[in-house]
Amino acid sequence: MATRRLGVGETLGALNAALGPGSPVWIKETRTRHLRSRDFLAPHRALQARFDDGQVPEHLLHALACLQGPGVAPVLRCAPTPAGLSLQLQRPAVFERVLSAVAAYATPALPALPGQRVLLHCPALRSSPCALRLSQLRTVLVADHLARALRAHGVCVRLVPAVQDPHMLTFLQQLRVDWPAASERASSHTLRSHALEEVTSAHDGRTLSPGILGRLCLKELVEEQGRTAGYDSNLANCLVTEDLLSVLAELQEALWHWPEDSHPGLAGSPDTGTDSCLVVHVVSCEEEFQQQKLDLLWQKLVDKAPLRQKHLICGPVKVAGAPGPLMTAPEYYKFRHAQVCKASALKHGGDLAQDPAWTEIFGVLSVATIKFEMLSTAPQSQLFLALADKNISTKGTKSGTFVMYNCARLATLFESYKCSMEQGLYPTFPPVSSLDFSLLHDEVMVVALQQYPPLSGSAEPDSNAGLHSPRAPHHCTHRDDVQVPGTAQHGFQLLLQPSTHPRGERTAKTGLGHAERYRVKTKEAEDETSRPLLFQEPRPHRFGQMFVRLQLLRAVREVLHTGLAMLGLPPLSHI
Repeated sequence: MATRRLGVGETLGALNAALGPGSPVWIKETRTRHLRSRDFLAPHRALQARFDDGQVPEHLLHALACLQGPGVAPVLRCAPTPAGLSLQLQRPAVFERVLSAVAAYATPALPALPGQRVLLHCPALRSSPCALRLSQLRTVLVADHLARALRAHGVCVRLVPAVQDPHMLTFLQQLRVDWPAASERASSHTLRSHALEEVTSAHDGRTLSPGILGRLCLKELVEEQGRTAGYDSNLANCLVTEDLLSVLAELQEALWHWPEDSHPGLAGSPDTGTDSCLVVHVVSCEEEFQQQKLDLLWQKLVDKAPLRQKHLICGPVKVAGAPGPLMTAPEYYKFRHAQVCKASALKHGGDLAQDPAWTEIFGVLSVATIKFEMLSTAPQSQLFLALADKNISTKGTKSGTFVMYNCARLATLFESYKCSMEQGLYPTFPPVSSLDFSLLHDEVMVVALQQYPPLSGSAEPDSNAGLHSPRAPHHCTHRDDVQVPGTAQHGFQLLLQPSTHPRGERTAKTGLGHAERYRVKTKEAEDETSRPLLFQEPRPHRFGQMFVRLQLLRAVREVLHTGLAMLGLPPLSHI
């Protein structure tokens, strides 16, 4: 059996190519009511633009029905319908291909070119946590998620700055942000000498304030870069300070000397060259102008400054219903943590915040809430935080608590099956190759697994000409105009799919709707002596259905855990 992963993108590409040159016409169906009869559709209006009266020639219909190729899903039938050209896949074959090789879909694809290096710079981490604004917190979370995603795909990542403030390190640990620490600053002596040579004639003999070396003209450098580079036209001069030189010194040191465990063949070698490294500055829109100054100052003072620098600009964060006029990042964390504790107390009773067994769980739920809020909007877009509601609930399908709640329910389901198996109620799980995938009818979830993004083409930030990256480099989709970070979005979508009714209506009340729809879950009878069952009662003739659906949920769990790992979130076994 073929082992290459099936891909929605590959299938769409082959379908459009089969119709000949022209604009793409095929779309992938996602609505449950449409998936009952088709997987792909070429709308009638789009076909009219390609063919006379929208009629597809017979030989093209035959070619579509026999479509094959690398990563292309096998086709069952292709026929004209009032809505357009409808195509249905051989679903049992697709289900078997996907669910028999879940690792190929859950494991990130490695980059085509090994040894890629990215220097990731997040200036917000030079401040103290009490001064960290919400827009700066957003840059920290984006940078952390980007670093995890790039490393998962084999890219060598160096994080700057190394944090010196112990209070900032503690706060980052609370947020489950993995960032290096440092005990001392890099020396800026050499850069200071170069800067003094450049600014000597710039201060016109006036007395300068302590820490200020003088002014440096950047206008010529901006004009040399050209308008297409994206620099602000108002960048004419830069006030060179000791602090700026210290920042440059740290960036230069990180660029030239990589840690020993960073990547084979790159460690500690100053000869690797700056041309092979991409520098990505993750900054808020308020800090963009200052970061452009630093970028140009680096090029002005250092002959071997990196040629490829990109600015990932995060949009502003607007807050509605905040308890104070200006909420800091630690205050935001405390606010969400208090909401999580209150919601859990209402659900389980008692003051669970004082229970050591729940301390870790509340921390994970709080961070999940914050990260899903901060990362579920494209970084360049403005983010709105609604804090007016004093309560937080697992019923909100866009919340991190909703995702973690369903993650825990998955763990409970599999633990229940394990206990039932040990008690002899059910046989051990059979080999996947022996499962009958024709018994599986939940098309939406398998499609979601099939679309899990491998990050192959967008693992490395766009290095084309221009200062700003046209897409956020941590987005894991096939489009440039994405709305959500791929790993966060896919974990979110996979949890929505199990929580979907047969009619396609999303609801959090039913939780794992797939389990309830097919009774693949724990159900205890009223008798206290009864044991947990996966069905109403053991029915050997239904074991085949049970096992194939459990395999589907296994796949969902594996992909979900992969996505949570890229967010720095551990899976919860109970809530």
